[in-house]
Amino acid sequence: MSGTLADEIRSRLGELSPAERKVARVLLAGYPAAVFETVATIAERAAVSTPTVLRCASRLGYRSFPDLQAALRAELDARNASPITLYESTGMSPGEQATAAVQGGGETPADRQLTTLQQALSQTFKETSPHEFDNAVDLLSDARRRVHLVGGRFTHLLAQYFGLHLMQFRDQVSFLPDRDVERASFLAQFARRDVTVVFDYRRYEEDKTIIAELARERGGKVIVFTDPWLSPAAAHADVVLISRVASSSPYDSLTPTLALMESLIAAVLNRLGPDAHQRMKEAESIAQRVGLV
Repeated sequence: MSGTLADEIRSRLGELSPAERKVARVLLAGYPAAVFETVATIAERAAVSTPTVLRCASRLGYRSFPDLQAALRAELDARNASPITLYESTGMSPGEQATAAVQGGGETPADRQLTTLQQALSQTFKETSPHEFDNAVDLLSDARRRVHLVGGRFTHLLAQYFGLHLMQFRDQVSFLPDRDVERASFLAQFARRDVTVVFDYRRYEEDKTIIAELARERGGKVIVFTDPWLSPAAAHADVVLISRVASSSPYDSLTPTLALMESLIAAVLNRLGPDAHQRMKEAESIAQRVGLV
């Protein structure tokens, strides 16, 4: 399965009987916790018989309902993986892997990483929904909306990279402040015409989910960049942009995310057209006047 169990269920809804679809919707509505309920409880919530729940699992490609639950446990383990657990799961250190490759006349570490990244990039763009991408372009090119960028431990760098490009050709782009008082004030100003862009990859950060939830409560729109296991913040998003993170090291690669971001930047710039060009010229003129370039 290339995506999450939830993705698999959604993709196969059309193959299910009406009663089995009721089961699937119960599982999706409470995902992932609902999958770990008893068969009897799920049947009751879906208003179907217990054999229908079992047939639904079978139709989804699992020998039994416990097998479906086991698949979700494996997914959650992967979702919460850290660089340490990924490092330990390889059975040898990256240095030992490199030595083995050279001694065996196989691919070099650079060759292996290139192959992995090429596959991850290809999958990311193939799996990106044109509808989701276009919705993101619509939101980010709406000059009436303020855009807020929020990142995490490492992904704050992506948020800054994305935002610094946006603010060159559109107004009202800002970053979540670092200091507590400023951050609280910033979040208190979320409004209906705002777009909050959240970057959240495994291991997910709870405050990113709360920020996405707060933005939605205030009537704003939320765009979430995340990995195939889906940040919990995605539950509050209007647009979810998923990137593959495969790497030949214990660290997830954010290269596909960067490529997707740059494609989005180009699309927004194109959508804004002459207005963006004029904004860039004005910014360049001011930068030259004050000696910033």
